[in-house]
Amino acid sequence: MAGVEEVGTGAVGVPSSGNTISTVLVVIAMQAEAMPLVQTLQLTEEDEPSVFPKAVPWKKYSGTHEGLSVHIVVPGKDFHLGVDSVGTVPVSMLTYASIVSLHPDLIINAGTAGGFQSKGAAIGDVFVATHFANHDRRIPVPVFDEYGIGTLGATPIPNLVKALALKEGKMSTGNSLDMTPEDEEIIKANDATIKDMEGAAVAYVADLFTVPLIALKAVTDIVDGSKPTVEEFLENMSTAAAALSAMVPRVLKYVSGKKIADL
Repeated sequence: MAGVEEVGTGAVGVPSSGNTISTVLVVIAMQAEAMPLVQTLQLTEEDEPSVFPKAVPWKKYSGTHEGLSVHIVVPGKDFHLGVDSVGTVPVSMLTYASIVSLHPDLIINAGTAGGFQSKGAAIGDVFVATHFANHDRRIPVPVFDEYGIGTLGATPIPNLVKALALKEGKMSTGNSLDMTPEDEEIIKANDATIKDMEGAAVAYVADLFTVPLIALKAVTDIVDGSKPTVEEFLENMSTAAAALSAMVPRVLKYVSGKKIADL
């Protein structure tokens, strides 16, 4: 796709201030991904009155951990069908409202993703994203094609990556669980190691508000493997959620008392 390498050279949310991290917002798309971590961190669901409008199904779980004020937010269930409100639109709205209401010093987008074994991904691996891009916003008009891809560099966290021995990879986001031939072409152009349904949307909002972002994604399915995606995703959801509930507390412990520049 033309122009992929020319855009997105700036990093998400590199702040001008050097404040110590005190409030962390954790954005998670699915309840099944969130609840093991909620329990691990011993967070409680927000009581009324909510910081969110009454009309929305969004959930917030809050508490303290490692001296940090931690808020986990999820888009909640679709009012009409009762399934998790996955995809870029619900999570971008949730991220926007959470930033405005909670004023986080750092956002962590935690969740599951497909991984490419050709890039070294295996089931249960937790990757930290180095770049964010889209693969289903196909706009074949000059410059708009680059806008559609929307590449952004992640907030630099070299010390954290080294300390926790995290795997790194570029992330490509789309609103479908499957992968069409057109998607595959753009994902390859994005040089993606992991494929998800929310990351680039969270990055877009975080970048608007200049809030640093760390994306942690646990691999549920091998995109370039032999198993059907849906079958593998459902089979490994609990494994991936457990990996996240183990990794996110380690990240919180590391960032506590530090500035973004220390990461």
